[in-house]
Amino acid sequence: MQTSLPAILAICGMAIVTYITRIGGLWLMGHVAVSARTRAWLGYLPGTILVAIVAPTVLSTGWSEAGASLATILVAARTRNLLLSMIVGIGAAIALRALL
Repeated sequence: MQTSLPAILAICGMAIVTYITRIGGLWLMGHVAVSARTRAWLGYLPGTILVAIVAPTVLSTGWSEAGASLATILVAARTRNLLLSMIVGIGAAIALRALL
C-alpha cells in the first residue's frame, strides 16, 4: 500500500485541527461560570448528538435495523446497562436479518 505525501499531510492537518478544537473548548469552558441548569443541558448533548447521527440511518434502512434499534432502546431504558443494550441490539439485528 502506497500513501502520498499530500494525503498524509491532510490527515495530520485534520488531526491537529480536531485536537485544537477539543482543547480550545475545554480551555474556554474552564473560564466560564457554569450554572446547574447549563450543566444539566450540557449533560444531554452527547445523547442528542448520538440520536442525530443514528436516527437517519435507522429510518432509511430496513425493518430489521429499526427493530434492533427499538430493542436496544428498550433494554437501555429498562436496565441502564450499556453493554447489555449493545449485545441485545446486535443479537436482534442478526436475528431480524435472518428472519426478514
